[in-house]
Amino acid sequence: MGLNLDFTDGQTPLDDDEREGLLIPTIVNRRDLDEFEQLGVEKTNEWLLTKKFSTDKILTEDFVRDLHKRMFSDIWKWAGNFRRTEKNIGVDPVMIPVELRNLLDDCKYWIEHKVFEEDETAVRLSHRMVWIHSFANGNGRHSRLMADVLVNKVFNRPYFTWGSVNLTIEGEARYRYLSALRLADKQDYKALVEFARL
Repeated sequence: MGLNLDFTDGQTPLDDDEREGLLIPTIVNRRDLDEFEQLGVEKTNEWLLTKKFSTDKILTEDFVRDLHKRMFSDIWKWAGNFRRTEKNIGVDPVMIPVELRNLLDDCKYWIEHKVFEEDETAVRLSHRMVWIHSFANGNGRHSRLMADVLVNKVFNRPYFTWGSVNLTIEGEARYRYLSALRLADKQDYKALVEFARL
């Protein structure tokens, strides 16, 4: 039996080659996949609690890729590798390293010059990471965890709550999150910052 994934609003479909990268043959549907991916996120969060990182460490391509790999390497053999296919969102795959470098440099500038409030800086990082869409899967969770790492390790503030629910599940919280992302697409970050702290 193959992997049968139903994609809802805001989710990025996987192509056949990406689906072939699944490492757990017992995963056959979206619910199973979400559960295993959430376990990877929780394991990575536990690892992060024991670590200290500087801004210069966090805002690197190596850290971005390593974090994704830690989150999803038990599930996907391509975890931590940039996507090579076009998606319904994201930049052209060949532009991922350039756009990511631009974002990380911008974020360093925002921090150094206090361009935005701390929460907004981290939320802007997350939002642009979703826009770039560096990986075949897990970009939303990865970008939110990157924002959490930045806000906690650099600004010494608590992790965001992100609505205090699993945002992969359809419902009111996911709808509010996607609506806030769409406002951020228009450079209005107020709703996304507020949602991050719900």
